[in-house]
Amino acid sequence: MIELNTATKRYGTLAAVDNVSFHVQAGEYFALLGPNGAGKTTIVKMLLDFTRPTSGSLSVNGFPSTNLASRIAVGYLAENYHIPPYLSGWQYLQRCAELLDISQADARDQCRHIVEQIGMQGRENTKVSTYSKGMIQRFGIGAVLIGNPQLLILDEPTSGLDPIGIREIRQLLESLKDQGMTIFLNSHLLSEVEKICDNAAIINRGKLLVKDTISSLVKNGDTLEDVFVRFIKG
Repeated sequence: MIELNTATKRYGTLAAVDNVSFHVQAGEYFALLGPNGAGKTTIVKMLLDFTRPTSGSLSVNGFPSTNLASRIAVGYLAENYHIPPYLSGWQYLQRCAELLDISQADARDQCRHIVEQIGMQGRENTKVSTYSKGMIQRFGIGAVLIGNPQLLILDEPTSGLDPIGIREIRQLLESLKDQGMTIFLNSHLLSEVEKICDNAAIINRGKLLVKDTISSLVKNGDTLEDVFVRFIKG
């Protein structure tokens, strides 16, 4: 579903991403880990063609990331997601469907199904200004499900949530994975990653340090946080 082949992105003399290669299989729940400034967001930007690699290549769903066709299969949730507070959740989903040029009948069917998926029945017609942070995140994930993407790219989807909100989003993402969705996650919440992801990669200063299964990374009593710190500190 995702492949990076010696992907490099330079800004002047700074290599934000330095010769990184890895792949993510269809149906995988994958986490890209690293400290602030490690290059995670730059990789996401290259996958979505917000910026282009200086050298190397990236592909999504078999298409080069520079090809519009690569993004048809993708739903993207940015960090610090916001929804206009004067809309209801339902209105927001409808407007997202309009942007994708989905017919009104199909949009209604998709939005109705998505409201059920995200567990927001009964609150979809109230104003976003009345929503908690967790509810906004639910509708944010709901919006990226419009159009039936095969891949979700999520940048810190539990950012700013309380423990209940974190659990709710985790359960939602697990249910999506059970339905065959491929999920590519950027997160600093290593305890959550350890619970739900199949595989993870750790990068620092633009370089890939390791990519492996969670079960292989976490062993001999270590936590994923222990592993992360060991790789980052060298």
